[in-house]
Amino acid sequence: MQTHAKVVIIGGGVVGCSILFHLAKFGWRDVVLLERNELTSGSSWHAAGQIHTISSDPNISRLQGYTINLYKEIEELSGHSCGMHSTGGFYLASNQDWYDYLKRERSKARYMGLDQEFISVEEAARRHPLIDPSRYVAALWDPLDGDIDPSGVTYAYAKAARHHGATYHTHTPVIETNQKPDGSWDVVTPNGTINAEYIVNAGGLWAREVGHLSGVDLPVQPMEHHYLITEAIPEIVERDPEDRLPAGIDYEGNIYFRQERQGMLLGTYEPRSTPWKVEGTPQDFGHELLAPDLDRIADRLELGFERIPALGRAGIKDMINGPFTFGPDGNPMIGPVPGMKNYWVAVGVMAGFCQGGGVGLCMAEWMIDGEPSIDVWAMDVARFGEFATPEYGTIKSSENYERRFVMTFPNETLPKGRQQKTTALYDRLTAKGAVMDASFGLEHVLWFANGPEDAHEEPTFKRSRAHDYVAAEVNAVREAVGMIEIANFAKHAVSGPGARAFLDRLCAGRVPKPGRLSLTPLLTEAGRLYGDLTVACLGEESFILFGSGAAQEMHRRWFEKHLPAEGVSYRNASDEWHGMAISGPKSRQLLQRLCRDDVSGEALKFRDIRRTYVAGVPVLLARVSFSGELGYEIYCAPQYLIKLYQRLEEEGADLGLKPYGNRALMSLRLEKNWGAWTLDFRPDFTPAQSGLDAFINWDKEFIGKEAALAERQSGPDKKLVVMTVETDDIDVSNDEAIMKDGACVGYVSSGGFAHHVGKSMAFGYVPPELSVDGTELEVEILGNLYPAKVTAKPLYDPDGAKMRG
Repeated sequence: MQTHAKVVIIGGGVVGCSILFHLAKFGWRDVVLLERNELTSGSSWHAAGQIHTISSDPNISRLQGYTINLYKEIEELSGHSCGMHSTGGFYLASNQDWYDYLKRERSKARYMGLDQEFISVEEAARRHPLIDPSRYVAALWDPLDGDIDPSGVTYAYAKAARHHGATYHTHTPVIETNQKPDGSWDVVTPNGTINAEYIVNAGGLWAREVGHLSGVDLPVQPMEHHYLITEAIPEIVERDPEDRLPAGIDYEGNIYFRQERQGMLLGTYEPRSTPWKVEGTPQDFGHELLAPDLDRIADRLELGFERIPALGRAGIKDMINGPFTFGPDGNPMIGPVPGMKNYWVAVGVMAGFCQGGGVGLCMAEWMIDGEPSIDVWAMDVARFGEFATPEYGTIKSSENYERRFVMTFPNETLPKGRQQKTTALYDRLTAKGAVMDASFGLEHVLWFANGPEDAHEEPTFKRSRAHDYVAAEVNAVREAVGMIEIANFAKHAVSGPGARAFLDRLCAGRVPKPGRLSLTPLLTEAGRLYGDLTVACLGEESFILFGSGAAQEMHRRWFEKHLPAEGVSYRNASDEWHGMAISGPKSRQLLQRLCRDDVSGEALKFRDIRRTYVAGVPVLLARVSFSGELGYEIYCAPQYLIKLYQRLEEEGADLGLKPYGNRALMSLRLEKNWGAWTLDFRPDFTPAQSGLDAFINWDKEFIGKEAALAERQSGPDKKLVVMTVETDDIDVSNDEAIMKDGACVGYVSSGGFAHHVGKSMAFGYVPPELSVDGTELEVEILGNLYPAKVTAKPLYDPDGAKMRG
């Protein structure tokens, strides 16, 4: 066995073998995979093998389409059959809610270029005569769906990787991973030690144990999962063997099904999950199955037998119960681990035969090119921080297992794993009727009801009962003064004698002078967006950068990756600064009551920041507002938050002060034409496409300048636009298709209802020629087309006079 490798991949399941293949295909041939037993040991060998393209995240859907289309290539390279049956498949809706869900998926498919179409339930029954069409109201057809042989696919990846020069070793367990001072890793096995520049944890069922070797706790959890295979079914026996039945998913039934030889395979995600080996996966587990428990899935089987009557008449040939690993939100966790050097993961890939190819592609691009070719935020391990403990991982993984085929409505919050992280105000806010959600583990207010007994909201695609409550919050900000907690903003502290030069290279915009703020994009080497941050200069070489709380570990990883060897210190200071923001025409009056400083417009200018005292506590006071009104962000240490909040509440009572939540904040920004990170701004887009090029300082050198400048000169291929949409009781959420003359020309990145101007609004990306003010378009919402019009200028205070006043 070799003693050195560029990359060592730990784990010989479908994901590890896909990464090995893609790295070697793209030119890194000094790569090796180590498998503790045989390839496919763990989860890969007993997977059901059904493949489909639909996912809640459009980019994951793209990668699932890539994975399915890749199977022919690896078959030809390896000479090993993937056992692929391209039968096509349908997604069945048995009620109107699921029909609406499928309409949303069809809208996404339009702009992703996926060939999905609605067929009648009668046509679905013609293609699959065993289903009872009377049970369904709609069927969405996808010609890419089908099934594969799990072991065949895994070996095809491995052999195709070897064709490109990669190596793999079976029966080679990793017993230690020790990092050396130069950042490389000694990977210790009974057969020898390999020194690797990078290691990749693709441990599958053993991802937690592999992580522990390097001091990494991963919030993943193996779950028991059942499927059954029937005896031969006469209706299938009588069919032409070449005319294989299509695959299917019944959402309300929480079942998936396909043909298996002359019988059928039926799988289900039971509504009460069973976590497996919470304490850790046994080292001697391999090609074993677990004892089946029919009682656990009896209600799902009964429902399946009703909807596919032939299943109820067939005997059960095999009952498979095997473990596979889930992540906290059901999506994979991939990429370099923040806070670690040269340590990568690809874990929690529960749909490995749908997603494994795409995961391998993204990991290889990321490692070789420095970034993947598409935005992988939905899979990035950095979307979790230290709040995602092993116990949290078990709780949330269980929830997502149980909701595998259960839609999450745009306004819906999930109940498990809550109050993992709170601020000092949590009890006070909920006592006022706050409806909460969690972002990066931290509870934050969505909107306020009239007391805790009124704090509820039914999931819906349409406007919810929160609509009027949010309107009142918006009205308070626009006409008096509103107050919102801002603990969930990220805060990054950068200081030291080289801090200014470091940020000047990292940030595409201007780095401000002491006491000032500036907005700046972060760009990747390829000139794509990697951040949208506000830089605050507290001293000549002392800075705090404010940004997306959800992306804080992603940005931490970026800062640490580019830190010079000496002269600059960095830390993620998000939990060191909580606070409140006040906004509205009376916000200055309120602030002056609580601050001995002169806070007049001349003394505290727009984009000023200073250390001072508000409500008698030490704070960072910034004159800036995401609401579009005159406003201030007041940051304090967590131990001062209650005092700050109480005094604001007391002194603002006669000014009409009203607390508000994130729903109102997102409404306020719509009528200001302001985009939001993870929605309108993300690595799928460039500064020229998004309009953030207006904040770039082209007179200096910065990461991504060459690519951004080239695009600036050639012009972007699409532009972010803001549209008003003519609707009555429904608004966009995101990912809806934008249409022009019957053709899909773009897609919605975010939107909602702008309460102050009384307009439904949407942000989206369209070709430049359609970005002109007044251009008439249509937006598809739940299958209906609504007239939309581009509005180039903000509908509220277009010149920003109120905010700067």
